[in-house]
Amino acid sequence: MSPTSPHDAHATRPANRLAGEKSPYLLQHARNPVDWWPWGEPAFAEARASRRPIFLSIGYSTCHWCHVMERESFEDESVAELMNRWFVPIKVDREERPDVDRIYMTAAQAMGLGGGWPLNVFLTPELEPFYAGTYFPPEARGGHAGLKQVLASVHQAWEERRGDLEQAGRTVLGALERSEAAPQTTAAREELFVQAAQWFADTEDRGCGGFGHAPKFPTVANLGFLLRWWVRDPNAHAGALDIVLRQLDAMQRGGIHDHLGGGFHRYSVDRGWNVPHFEKMLYDQAQLAVVYLEAFQATSRAEYAAVARGVLEYVARDLSHGGGGFDSAEDADSEGEEGRFYVWTPDALAAALPADQAELFAFVYGVAPHGNFEGGATVLSEVHDAAAAADRFQLGLDEVAARLAAARATLLAARARRVRPHRDDKVIAAWNGLMISAFARGAGVLDDEALAARASQAAEFAWERLRDPASGALNRRWRDGEAAGDGQLDDHADLATGFLDLFAATSEPRWLARAAALAEQLVARFRDPDEGGWFESPEGDPSIKVRMKNGFDGAELAGNSVAAELLARLGRLLDRHDWQAEAERTFDAYARRLNGGAMAMPRMLSAMLLAETPARDIVIAGDPAAADTRAMRRAVEARFLPGALAVVRDPARAAALGELLPWVAPLAPRAGRATAYVCVDHVCQLPITDSTALAAALDANANPKENA
Repeated sequence: MSPTSPHDAHATRPANRLAGEKSPYLLQHARNPVDWWPWGEPAFAEARASRRPIFLSIGYSTCHWCHVMERESFEDESVAELMNRWFVPIKVDREERPDVDRIYMTAAQAMGLGGGWPLNVFLTPELEPFYAGTYFPPEARGGHAGLKQVLASVHQAWEERRGDLEQAGRTVLGALERSEAAPQTTAAREELFVQAAQWFADTEDRGCGGFGHAPKFPTVANLGFLLRWWVRDPNAHAGALDIVLRQLDAMQRGGIHDHLGGGFHRYSVDRGWNVPHFEKMLYDQAQLAVVYLEAFQATSRAEYAAVARGVLEYVARDLSHGGGGFDSAEDADSEGEEGRFYVWTPDALAAALPADQAELFAFVYGVAPHGNFEGGATVLSEVHDAAAAADRFQLGLDEVAARLAAARATLLAARARRVRPHRDDKVIAAWNGLMISAFARGAGVLDDEALAARASQAAEFAWERLRDPASGALNRRWRDGEAAGDGQLDDHADLATGFLDLFAATSEPRWLARAAALAEQLVARFRDPDEGGWFESPEGDPSIKVRMKNGFDGAELAGNSVAAELLARLGRLLDRHDWQAEAERTFDAYARRLNGGAMAMPRMLSAMLLAETPARDIVIAGDPAAADTRAMRRAVEARFLPGALAVVRDPARAAALGELLPWVAPLAPRAGRATAYVCVDHVCQLPITDSTALAAALDANANPKENA
């Protein structure tokens, strides 16, 4: 399907101003009758000159309700006539301009008007928000205000009470500015850890896994913190691991997991993870791959490794840009219907599979005549396990596994012949950083050099295409040959973290050097010298009325959380005490901001946990291709050691590595054998030349709390 439109309606209408943009989301609206402007000074100047308010509409190209509102409202000629006459309509892709989205989403919530996408906000010509909402059908329906009526009411208020609306907008922005100041009361970090762990335990859905009820989101940052809280004291915090595994097991079995193609859908609309909202986001794939890898390290359960590999295979196959980067997302809709690409019926199975395979597959994955989705179709979920299938069909477990694998492959090929959902093919720096980390981590944990090669390809693409060689800073996105948009805090933090994880996977010094270069840019461009922490957007854009700090680790991680962890890790590794000090300033700032609400930023808590334990690095001196070196790496990667970094000191790269890490230079192989050095704060223990002995040494020092 064309990235320029999620449907074919009005395809012959003349293009509006958005036709010259690169964003797939803006291009989807390029033939609306609405006289859209892109975000920028020409639109603002038009609003000031005409003394009309701005109708700001924010969304993204794979947003289901954005598509619905476009079809119903923005394609409606009568709606467009009102918008064009009374307002200056502006469209924003939230994925390209998270800074704009952050301000006006926060403003909408501050006004008590809810949040979500599409986000529609009314602004003064000075960009001050005074009213907002999300989905508006053309006429009032089902509890939703009609857009025509909203436009008329706002126009009347603007004509009759303009001063009041302008004052309301200034008041909202003033409240946002004040909210950015950190409170003076603080909490000890230990209090924050305990508070968050208790909140997650109290809000867990023990019956179905996850937190709360429907809808259910993956909330990967929660799981990452709980894993680190558990490993800090496994005996005392065993319940934290149980919470993580219950959710991972439920998601793995449920319909949120794509059992044919790998990867995960955006969220589940039901409590049991069975019926998803079908869009697939790159940032979800990256974080979920990592948490399943970490669960595999923590438990040695092979199914977690298989799920993680499936996620990586999906991204490599279906979300990879030809030049090496990773695309952003796949839509929920195809042929005008949500989920049509993914669902199955008994007839569809019968048409694709031999009868015995179809019956077995339907039993395991719940494909029944009544279905579990609209129109009697079925979203695949694992309703019976292999043991139940073996008993039902009188087969051995190996035979069940083989038949199911063959059926999945056949059905995946059949599904590929369907009309595929729209793919958003822009390359976002931050999300590519997350995905580079996932492939790099997978390379180590799964002992698969091909995954490291794929991560390296994406990292090279990002360095060459998304980085401005003159300034050294990042652009936000690349698409269709063009890099554009000032890089945000998360772009620099996530991509630098990806490079650092890629260095850990490959021991190639260039990735460590590039991670450090991006960290320098991060400090220079986003540091808050007064309050500590980091502004999420760079300075210098007059359209950004408030430089905000994200206070929430949700589906997308807060840039402050990743930046703090990055500087703590790099500062320790490179002996950059200034970076460690900046990380500590961030932790202090967020100890104030999170007092009473620690559960909002679990990735920040994970960074705090990392910083409070001694730096532990494992240096393996030897030929990376040699069997004994690889055995040493496997001994490390088989264990969940958050914060630990394994570096292979390859003789061919020893000089370049020594320039970056002088403390590694003297660590050499002994007696012609690969030799491991377990180092705490760069003080290394006696050399180890046997992988079994290395495993024992790591296990003996496995509890960071006891060894702090």
